[in-house]
Amino acid sequence: MQVKVAEIVAESQRGWQDAVENAVMEASRRYPNVTGVEVYNWTADCQDNKIIEYKANVKIAYVE
Repeated sequence: MQVKVAEIVAESQRGWQDAVENAVMEASRRYPNVTGVEVYNWTADCQDNKIIEYKANVKIAYVE
């Protein structure tokens, strides 16, 4: 069994946790057997002094 890692930038208008969950969901469509996630960066876009989009840079571990 070989563990591989994919890097994904995910977005959400609801929050960072939702962005991470979106990343895992997207990764599971492309990569089999997701085994873990590492969040290594949190960012957000702002407009009129409010956050309008949350972004999470994540590494998704999976096995083939």
